[in-house]
Amino acid sequence: MCELLGFSSKEPTDIKPLVREFFSHGKDNPHGWGLMDGDKIYKSCERADLSDRLSGLIEKLEPQKDFLGHIRFATVGTIKDENCHPFRSQDITGRTWTLIHNGTIYSASRLIPFMSQQSGGTDSERLFLYLMQLLDEAQEQGGLDEQKRCELIDRLVRELSPRNKLNLMIFDGELLYVHKNMKQTMKYRRYGSGYVFATTALDDTHWEDVPTAQLLVFKAGERVFEGQRHDAVFIPTLQYINTYDAMHI
Repeated sequence: MCELLGFSSKEPTDIKPLVREFFSHGKDNPHGWGLMDGDKIYKSCERADLSDRLSGLIEKLEPQKDFLGHIRFATVGTIKDENCHPFRSQDITGRTWTLIHNGTIYSASRLIPFMSQQSGGTDSERLFLYLMQLLDEAQEQGGLDEQKRCELIDRLVRELSPRNKLNLMIFDGELLYVHKNMKQTMKYRRYGSGYVFATTALDDTHWEDVPTAQLLVFKAGERVFEGQRHDAVFIPTLQYINTYDAMHI
């Protein structure tokens, strides 16, 4: 499966050891890599642990306050740069949003219209385009302060979690949103003046399990919002695979 890495901190922190370990998992996730470094996004469909470009980026990586990383195991969409994460865009107010996703959207007819708009072929990109539409609609109806942004993302994950694997991280320039709905697929620990989140533990220290089926939101290394717990825990079965094949999304 794809792997996710996220970081939120009050102070700029050297996270190179974590980033190196994370991208060393490219052997098991060989279909691409991507990272968010400040206001820049880098990604490629190369295998992460064999990429000279990625190695160079990691060596030059400055201390970070906010960071996202992704390594891809393709389930939906071909192996090309456009299908690598992160996905990034601006809402109508100019706020920049960035998303990484680990999972498959088996059941979400509301995402089908975005097939004609996306650059690649992944369900993750369609999920992101749907998010951007919701954000723009909400901005037009009166704007989104910090609390309302958290509430909107909380509604999104509760809406799309049923029958879908929705492990994701979203960054809006201030807030890091973290959600998983499959057990034992995301961990976190304190790191410097913040928290690091990853699909698997990246060192030998103690890592806690991220709560399942509940959105958590962090700002400058502190938890600022806890979403409503829901019961849409994803459990892979043949039923999901057949549903996906039938819908072709």
